[in-house]
Amino acid sequence: MTLKDGERQDKSLEQKVRRLNQIGIALSAEHDKLQLLELILSSARELTSADAGTLYLLDGSARSLQFALVQNDQLGLYLGGYQQPGVELFKPISLYLDNGQPNEQLVVAWSVLHKQTIRVADAYDHSNFDFSGTRIFDQQSGYHSRSFLTVPLVNHEGEVFAALQLINKQSVGVVVAFSETDQELAESLASQAAVALTNQRLIEEMKTLFDSFTQVLATAIDKKSPHTGNHCRRVPDATLFLAEAVSASNHPAVKDFVMSDADFYELKTAAWLHDCGKVVTPHHVMEKSRKLETVFDRIELIATRIEILRRDLEIQQLKYPLTDEAAKTLAAEQAQLLDDLDFLRRVNVGTEFTTDADLLRIQNLAEKTWVDHKGVRQSLLSDDEKLNLSIRRGTLNPQERQIMNDHMVATLDMLEQLPFPKHLQRVAEYAGCHHERMDGKGYPRGLTREQMSIPARIMGVADVFEALTAKERPYKEPMKLSQALMIMGRMVEDKHLDPDLFAVFVEARVYERYAAVHLSPEQMDAVDVSALPGLNKESH
Repeated sequence: MTLKDGERQDKSLEQKVRRLNQIGIALSAEHDKLQLLELILSSARELTSADAGTLYLLDGSARSLQFALVQNDQLGLYLGGYQQPGVELFKPISLYLDNGQPNEQLVVAWSVLHKQTIRVADAYDHSNFDFSGTRIFDQQSGYHSRSFLTVPLVNHEGEVFAALQLINKQSVGVVVAFSETDQELAESLASQAAVALTNQRLIEEMKTLFDSFTQVLATAIDKKSPHTGNHCRRVPDATLFLAEAVSASNHPAVKDFVMSDADFYELKTAAWLHDCGKVVTPHHVMEKSRKLETVFDRIELIATRIEILRRDLEIQQLKYPLTDEAAKTLAAEQAQLLDDLDFLRRVNVGTEFTTDADLLRIQNLAEKTWVDHKGVRQSLLSDDEKLNLSIRRGTLNPQERQIMNDHMVATLDMLEQLPFPKHLQRVAEYAGCHHERMDGKGYPRGLTREQMSIPARIMGVADVFEALTAKERPYKEPMKLSQALMIMGRMVEDKHLDPDLFAVFVEARVYERYAAVHLSPEQMDAVDVSALPGLNKESH
């Protein structure tokens, strides 16, 4: 070797080391797994001048190697990755034989099992390993696999999780054996690649753990109250369906609003956690399906008192002879008592609005009295029973309604204490605004439309739609699409929901996409968009 030849080799090695450093930087910056795998294999081939190569990944059982990528310049073969599927055509390589013994016949299996790099100068002149599969491939493809360099990838725990196999080093158009320098470069790259892949795997595992935790918490809240069913699990779907529609919409008010994958993930996380504060809401309040319900439904106590009054009238009739007129009056009083009980049972359900006439009747009934077993005269309705029966809408009295509303305060308190990473900084904001109104009359903070971001307002629309169409609520029938959208349109007019987001919800038929997943066929009726309130009719 002449001095100039040595200088050229030194310069070539220096360039490769510099290129190795560049590749290392690129590996640490790549966040997409498939692109990272492609970068690892193509870079290894570049550094070693390999014509072909394969990247294997150890399967979950750690008993076989899966083909992740296959590249071959001479054959124009590029399998795996985004653009070229088909790598699944290759059968996995088993690391163990049928009898349980290590499979040391195949070079890549031996390399993984022993955590050692192997160089083979000529596969057709090598007796230590079985290359019969390689020869079959060569016969079928017309290729000639000769030199091999196989490098295991080892993580920070000393475990092999992948392997690089480089084939046919090229030198001035001729296939030659891989050198010791090639091995050192490949091992250095493999070490950096192992760090990059391990970091990515750890991040993905942490993300999976975090997602599972948020979903377990949401499921626990749903399980706490069968009456809210799968609310915490359905709201994320409704939220993301609308968010995707808004991000793709040409509606004038939102045409410049576009969400990235990271934005969608942040909003999805918020949607899963939007009711986490309900974990501190008393069970009897969440489960209150009747106005008189506490540990049990107290309507039966009132029914017993009315039955006592009715029997008192019967006893009076038996004790004292009555004229026909008095008997008719007594029968009418008995019938009235039964009618009063039917009225109280109906009011107790809470599915209908309690009118002023209903309130007056409740007041009059509260003034009736009955005599208990001690001979003490008692009011037919206690003050608490009268208060609860007088609830205008739903089943919660003002104090209980405040307790329910306080779940949003608890949600914000819980989420604002969590040290969310940068890409999840707005989770508390998004999750904490779904009960706010556009006019600032919502809770917990009384924010106006201008004070809320579009994703926060999206969640408000999604939460209302899910609640209206939910099938498990005991105080109402599951609404059909047309009825739910009619109510939402009125909520837009009342400045409760965002008008532009409701318009996109209707225009993009988000409700149909949600219905196909979560609603029963009976709820999926035709919607006359032209009849919906809350829309700008000129644009529809």
